[in-house]
Amino acid sequence: MKKANATLELLNRHVSVRQYQDKPVSEEQLAAIIEAGQMASTSSNVQAYTVIAVTEPGLKKELAHLAGNQVYIEQCPVFLVWCADLYRLRGAAAPHLQDEETYEDSTENLLVATIDVALAAQNAAIAAESLGLGIVYIGGIRNRIAEVAERLGLPELVYPVFGMCLGYPAAETGQRPRLPLAAVLHRNGYQADTLQEQVQIYDEVSSAYLRERTGGKNAAPWSAMMSKRLAEPVRLHMKDFLQSKGFMKR
Repeated sequence: MKKANATLELLNRHVSVRQYQDKPVSEEQLAAIIEAGQMASTSSNVQAYTVIAVTEPGLKKELAHLAGNQVYIEQCPVFLVWCADLYRLRGAAAPHLQDEETYEDSTENLLVATIDVALAAQNAAIAAESLGLGIVYIGGIRNRIAEVAERLGLPELVYPVFGMCLGYPAAETGQRPRLPLAAVLHRNGYQADTLQEQVQIYDEVSSAYLRERTGGKNAAPWSAMMSKRLAEPVRLHMKDFLQSKGFMKR
């Protein structure tokens, strides 16, 4: 059963919102949303993330430009920048370590912090939607990530993973279909032999969705769009940036 209770119904209604009403998000709402994010699972209780709420119009405009001129960053009342943060962890542990060698710069700890961010952000997204608000994730802040980090004053061992627009939706948004469950849910091992069949099924569904959404101007199947994405060199600066911020040294 796909929708058995109010929580499942809320989760299954999710859409990305890119148009927002000129209506503020209250401090109480923002606090409730971030507190819900904090209750997400976290590896070994490290809670290796920080959220920067951007409300100043000039800064939102600057971040919108750095993210590829995504105007909804300017339009939303609150733009959240979700950061992986091992700086706080290192500082908290320092008094207890004395001269011991530490491993905050390991690739594993980078993964831990990044996963922590994603889990907390998704909790926050669902909390926001439960309050009648809408969100859209913004990976574009990694386009010019060094400039974003500098503008936000991020110290060593902190990096912006993604942004999140937050506000009241101004328009209805269509819901993009997802891959068939059988493409995602495998049982007792990876079932590679069924994937092409599932992709073909999804290609038909996603093509029909795009055709309707664009009035026939676009009907590209999902696999064709993914082939284009894989063939593009996207954000190849990330490795150098992360290492410059003290991550992924080993």
